[in-house]
Amino acid sequence: MKLHGYYRSSTSYRLRIALELKGLDYEYVPVNLLTSEQKGQAFTSRNPFGSVPLLEADGRDRAQSMAQLEWLDEAYPENPLLPADVEDRYTARELAYAIATELHAPLNLPVLKYLANEYGKSQDEIGVWYRHWLARTLEPLEARLAQLGTGDFLFDRPGFFEVCLLPQVYNAQRFAFDFGAMPHITRIEQACLALPAFKRAHPDNQIDNPERN
Repeated sequence: MKLHGYYRSSTSYRLRIALELKGLDYEYVPVNLLTSEQKGQAFTSRNPFGSVPLLEADGRDRAQSMAQLEWLDEAYPENPLLPADVEDRYTARELAYAIATELHAPLNLPVLKYLANEYGKSQDEIGVWYRHWLARTLEPLEARLAQLGTGDFLFDRPGFFEVCLLPQVYNAQRFAFDFGAMPHITRIEQACLALPAFKRAHPDNQIDNPERN
């Protein structure tokens, strides 16, 4: 199994966490988004979306991170990401898809580049854009977690929701988003980062991170 991704890509980070939580062996293949490697013919001939992650598994190239996560859980049921109870599975999907569908699209790298190149927005102005959309989703997400009365994780151990949450929190922190009024999200993040699987998947520890020690 090979995971083609970029160290700071939130979707690639999702897949790294999932593979680590499920205890699956994989080879990490860096794809440089800053040089648009994912848009080159060699890559788009395998993934026409021109996006990461690309999961090379069981003789097939698989695109789109949320579909990849669901496939992993079905193809490799040990250490499931989704809980057994149907209502709990719904809750995990509700919160995970809030992040994946409401935040990823307006905050991904092509959009940020478009704001800079086509509209001449400064990095400070792009930061305002970024934090606006983060608040639009993370504030109700925090309220939902409060309603659910969560502990260190959404359920008894990290899974589908945490796989999506941690990369978004990481990127939000890069753009100086204030989590001061979000104790539930903060608690879950801290509990996850204490686990070896999350440490191994973290952007700081990827071979394509230029600041990696």
